[in-house]
Amino acid sequence: MKRDNSIIDCIACECLLGRARKLNRVLTRIYDDELRPFGLKATQLNLLVVVAKVGPVRRIGIGKLLHLDPSTLTRNLKVMLGNGWIIEIAHGEDGRGLPLQITDQGRELLDQIGPAWQKAQNRAQKLIGDDGAALLLKLATNKIEVPPG
Repeated sequence: MKRDNSIIDCIACECLLGRARKLNRVLTRIYDDELRPFGLKATQLNLLVVVAKVGPVRRIGIGKLLHLDPSTLTRNLKVMLGNGWIIEIAHGEDGRGLPLQITDQGRELLDQIGPAWQKAQNRAQKLIGDDGAALLLKLATNKIEVPPG
């Protein structure tokens, strides 16, 4: 039986998701390489910046802002809590969904990684070019929602 490989060829060459995921892995590797000396991964950096910028913030708020599933969020927050970069703030509640806040140690880490982050940023910009960088920044400023299917 002869099969039509046109859909395979089409997906292999044109799938936006496949290309975006590949780009994500390449960019993540660039930032991880530069942040490794600080014991921080790119995924954790994004969380730390969100907590620093909008904190105190609950886990659910971070997940919504960054479009993260609860297991990924929990795994990364556990590392950050363990390193003392963020803390939970008790407000006399039942313990569920306590807000998170950056610590002085977390702020110092952000100050220290500035040059390494800038180096990663420059490497990424060189890789994707000015147009690619502009497109990513434009997408980041727009509210990203899943369109109805």
